Amino acid sequence: MIKAVYKTRQQDLLLSFLKQTKGSHFTAEDVKNHFAGMENPLGTATIYRQLEKCVADGTVLKYFIDEKSAACFEYIGETSPNDDEPPHFHIKCEKCGTLIHLDCSELSHLQAHLKESHGITLNPRRTVFYGLCAECEEKNNSPEK
Repeated sequence: MIKAVYKTRQQDLLLSFLKQTKGSHFTAEDVKNHFAGMENPLGTATIYRQLEKCVADGTVLKYFIDEKSAACFEYIGETSPNDDEPPHFHIKCEKCGTLIHLDCSELSHLQAHLKESHGITLNPRRTVFYGLCAECEEKNNSPEK
C-alpha cells in the first residue's frame, strides 16, 4: 500500500522560508524565531520533524559543526547536491561561531592530493575548517581590544 503524500500549511510555510534562505545556514532556533511573531507560529517539534524529512529527502543538508553548537541546516532545493553548483567547503569562526561557505578553487588541489596520495575522498559538504572570520580577525588585531 502506498502512503498518501499530503502538504500541510506548516510544510508550505517552512518550504517558503527554506527557499528564501537558499545558500545560507540556519538552525532550527532560527526557523522558530522567524515564525514566532506570526499569527500561528510553527511549533518546535513541527520544525524539527519537517527539517528531518527534508534532510531525508535530500532537499536540506544537516551539519554538525561541533559538540557545543546546535545542528546547522542548508536548503539546497530539489536537485542533488552534485547537480548544479560546485561543492564548497565551510569554515567556522572560532570566535563568533559563524559558518561560512568557502568557495576556493585552491581547495580542489588539496582534495585531489588527499585522494591521490593518501586514498582519502574528502566530502566538501561535510568538511569544516576552523579559524577566524575577517571581522573577528580585525577585532582581534585592533589596538582597542
